[in-house]
Amino acid sequence: MEKEILLKLVQSMIMSSSKKPKYMSISTVKVADLLETSISHIEKGLQELVQEGRLRQSKLEQPPHNTIYMLP
Repeated sequence: MEKEILLKLVQSMIMSSSKKPKYMSISTVKVADLLETSISHIEKGLQELVQEGRLRQSKLEQPPHNTIYMLP
């Protein structure tokens, strides 16, 4: 899967978020459906982007304790 396409999609999703600071809980199922690929490819791509420092990953401290992604 092309990481640049995934990064552009995730960046636009985060930027359209109404939260301050900008972050978003990414639905891997929704992204996989949009890009017509498997969920495992999306999860792997997101983890690679986090490892490369192109995205930041965190977990909400309050319920529902979702994993959230932020722009660096």
